Amino acid sequence: MLKVLSKLDILSLCDFPNYVPPEETGSTFQENAICKATHAAKMLNRWVIADDSGLVVPVLNGAPGIYSARYAGKDATDHDNRKKLLAAMGHLIDDDRQAYYACYIALASPQGLKKWTQGTCEGIISTQEKGGGGFGYDPLFVKHGYSKTFAELGESVKNRISHRRRALDRLLISLEALQNHS
Repeated sequence: MLKVLSKLDILSLCDFPNYVPPEETGSTFQENAICKATHAAKMLNRWVIADDSGLVVPVLNGAPGIYSARYAGKDATDHDNRKKLLAAMGHLIDDDRQAYYACYIALASPQGLKKWTQGTCEGIISTQEKGGGGFGYDPLFVKHGYSKTFAELGESVKNRISHRRRALDRLLISLEALQNHS
């Protein structure tokens, strides 16, 4: 499936230093991913893949959700966000600590949205940070079926089982179909 990517010239926004991304004004991950993809595709006159993702804790009414990167404030660090989450969940035990990562990926051409996909990764929030790898909430998130946090698992394992990987795998099917019809 990754063979389709090897046939593409892949660039990042770093290759377009003058591009200014839109503000994330959507009320869902899906809306934000679509906004970012369609805006960049139109402005750069290229096909674009964009994502929006974050951590969802159902017992906290979905928080941090779309505000995952700024849960503790606009200029908050990952540590600040984790500290706020641990404080908010301090009184919770066992099943009440359920959470999931969500990722929405949008594919757009300069003419508009072509496809969007989503992926999730379910687990629990640990009561303390563990591990030195990853970023964001990785030191707190333990995927169901695993005994280590994402920060302890290492990047290669996380990349195989993550919400982004699941969303990307679904998108690759669409990319292969587009490639086969061109």
